[in-house]
Amino acid sequence: MNIMTPPAPIRWQPKPALAAPAPGSPVWVRPGVIKAMTRGLIGRCPCCGRGALFTGWLRQAAHCTHCRAPLAAARADDAPPYVVIFVVAHLVIGTQVMADTWLNLSVIAEAAIFLPLTLALCLGLLRPVKGATIGLIIQLGIVGDTVVQP
Repeated sequence: MNIMTPPAPIRWQPKPALAAPAPGSPVWVRPGVIKAMTRGLIGRCPCCGRGALFTGWLRQAAHCTHCRAPLAAARADDAPPYVVIFVVAHLVIGTQVMADTWLNLSVIAEAAIFLPLTLALCLGLLRPVKGATIGLIIQLGIVGDTVVQP
């Protein structure tokens, strides 16, 4: 009978603390949660509120033109589409169920109403939600290896 011994457990090693910034190098101050998310929601830099957060429809700026905060280091990834899908689905499906209950619309009429509504809501909400998510990420300090000050 061949009895194998289990391997030794692997312990997680935390990332070493970041070194103090060099003299003269910028250190970005994190604003409060509401302020950072509101600034991101309107498309401004979450740190200073003056520079632009986006260079295109959804393309993040590499850094803030005013305070040089590393905006590209705050990656929103898949969170904004999930939030938008959650919100839009509840709004559109709830509205469609109410319309179906109160009105006698054909399937073509419902499609003509609710498909463009869904598209408009998704496209309209995606950029502000991404900005607010980036603001939250910067406020939480989850920006890669960049030094962020509380």
